[in-house]
Amino acid sequence: MLLTDAMRRRLYLGGRPNGLARALNRISAFQFGRALLAPPDWVTLEVVGRRSGNVVALPLVVTRYRGEHYLVSMLGDGANWVANVRAAGGAAVLRHGRRRPVRLVEVDADQRAPILQRYLAVAPGARPHIPVDRRAPLSEFDRIAAGFPVFRITARE
Repeated sequence: MLLTDAMRRRLYLGGRPNGLARALNRISAFQFGRALLAPPDWVTLEVVGRRSGNVVALPLVVTRYRGEHYLVSMLGDGANWVANVRAAGGAAVLRHGRRRPVRLVEVDADQRAPILQRYLAVAPGARPHIPVDRRAPLSEFDRIAAGFPVFRITARE
């Protein structure tokens, strides 16, 4: 089933996934985490929930830019996983066939624009949620960068 941009936006009205989106995310997290028919940059992020203390798993796309790897919040600053990563001090696990403990380091807003631009090139499912065309000049990405957290993936010490 192919989803239109309008359908993708409806799955996340108010910046939160509805029931269908949550179900699709659970399926994708299972698939990506086990590397089942998923490209290498499709991963499952596991992070401890800041309120529940339970591990929360969700599917994300890793963005490669200038030899580094990044995770981007397509839903902006209000996404639960962003708050959980911040509360956990960046401690998380990425899964794609194997579990890899990582530390996620938030990128300053003034450095996010080229990463956001690259993210839209590799994550078509995110395009309906970010208010800039993927072919827009970098200055357009600079304008919205503060509202879309980006985390650099590093090894956990």
